[in-house]
Amino acid sequence: MTLYLRRITGLLICFVIMINIYGLPLAAAAIISTNQEISIGAKVAEQLEKKHGLVDDAALQARIARIGTRLVAVSERKDLTYSFKVLNSKDVNALAAPGGFVYIFKGLVDYMPSDEELAGVIGHEIGHIVRRHSVKQIEKSLAVSVLFGAAFGDRGPLLQNLAQNAIMAGYSRKDEREADQQGFKQTHLAGYNPYSMLLTLQKLDDLPNKGSYGLFSSHPEPGARVKLVQKYMKDAKITPEVITDGKKAEVVDNGWRLPAFTVSLNGYKPLYRAYFTAGALYLAAADPGFSSSRFTVTHTAAGAVIYYKDQKITTLSPEDAAARGLTLNQLTNEFISKLKEWAPKR
Repeated sequence: MTLYLRRITGLLICFVIMINIYGLPLAAAAIISTNQEISIGAKVAEQLEKKHGLVDDAALQARIARIGTRLVAVSERKDLTYSFKVLNSKDVNALAAPGGFVYIFKGLVDYMPSDEELAGVIGHEIGHIVRRHSVKQIEKSLAVSVLFGAAFGDRGPLLQNLAQNAIMAGYSRKDEREADQQGFKQTHLAGYNPYSMLLTLQKLDDLPNKGSYGLFSSHPEPGARVKLVQKYMKDAKITPEVITDGKKAEVVDNGWRLPAFTVSLNGYKPLYRAYFTAGALYLAAADPGFSSSRFTVTHTAAGAVIYYKDQKITTLSPEDAAARGLTLNQLTNEFISKLKEWAPKR
C-alpha cells in the first residue's frame, strides 16, 4: 500500500468514527433533499409492493389511509404527500420508508383490529418520518461514501447500495423513543383514544414471536418505552388512570373507580379493556356539555354495550358478570351507577 493510499484510508477511518460518535458535521446536515428523500422512498415502496403485494380490500385500504391522513394533519411535518397501504403479509409488523410511505402488514391489522390500536402503530411510523430517522442514517452512509468516491472515483453504485442498506437497518433506542413520543402526541391531538400508543406497545410486547425489522428493528426495550409513554400521558394530564396487578385491571380517577376487569373479551385481556375504557372516558369528558345522565346501555348478542352519547365506553359480557357472581343486568347497573358518580377533572 502506498503512503498516499494509507493516508487516505486513515482519514476515511477517522471520519467514519467521528460520524458514528458525534453525528454528521453541520455542513453535511442537508445531504439529502426532500425530493431525493421521496425518490429513495418510492423505490423502497415499489420493492415492498412487488415482494408482498397489497391486500385486495378497498375498504381496508381506505380505512388505513383515513387514519393516517388524520394523524398527518396534526403532525409536525406536512411537506410530504403521505401514502398508507396494507401489505399482503401475515407478519405482525409495520414500517415507514423515507418520503412518507407507510406500510402496515395484514398480520398486524388482524392482531390490532381497532382504529385506536392502528392509530398507535401508524402514529409511531409517521414519527420516524417526521424525525427523518431513516434519512439521517442514509446521510451518514452517504457522507462516508462521498469521501470514498472523491478519493477512489467510483461512487455511483456504492451510493445506492449504502442508501438501500441504511433504509432497511434497525433504529436506535433514541429513534424508537422519539417515534413513540411523536406517536403519542399525534394520536392525542388527532382525537384518538389517548391510551392508543400505550396499548400498541403492550400488545407488541405480548407477542410470543417477534420479527427482526420494522416495529422490531432493534433495541425494542418495551419496558422502558412503556414507562416513557406513561410519563407523556401523565404530563398531558390524561385521566382516568389504569392500575393493574397483572390479573385484574381497574379504571380509577382521584379516589373513584369502576369495577375491575378480570376476564378477557374478544382477545382483549383485562388490561387492554381497561385502557380502552379509561381512554373513552377521557374523550367523553371533553364534551363541553358533559352530563353523567348521558351514559346509556345497548344490549347486543355479545353483551351490554355502554355509551356516552355516541362514544363507546365498554362492553360487558356474561363472563364478566359470572366472574363476580352477578347477572349481566346487575353488573351493567353497577357500572352505570359508578359512571354516574364520576366527576371528570376539568
